[in-house]
Amino acid sequence: MRTTYDSATVRLYHLDSVTEGGAATTLLYGPLAEALALAAQQPEQVQDALFIATDNDVVAYRDLVGG
Repeated sequence: MRTTYDSATVRLYHLDSVTEGGAATTLLYGPLAEALALAAQQPEQVQDALFIATDNDVVAYRDLVGG
């Protein structure tokens, strides 16, 4: 993920792999710091399927925080 400053605008979304085709549900469009805080509040099972998208990259939440 190349965009790493706290105020970078990102999309935090949950990718539901149970649904056929993998439905993506957006949890937040906003600053990276806010997205990370919201993601940390989610249950572990949800965190496993969270992704953060910037204008130039997508990274799994767990990969980003080292979990």
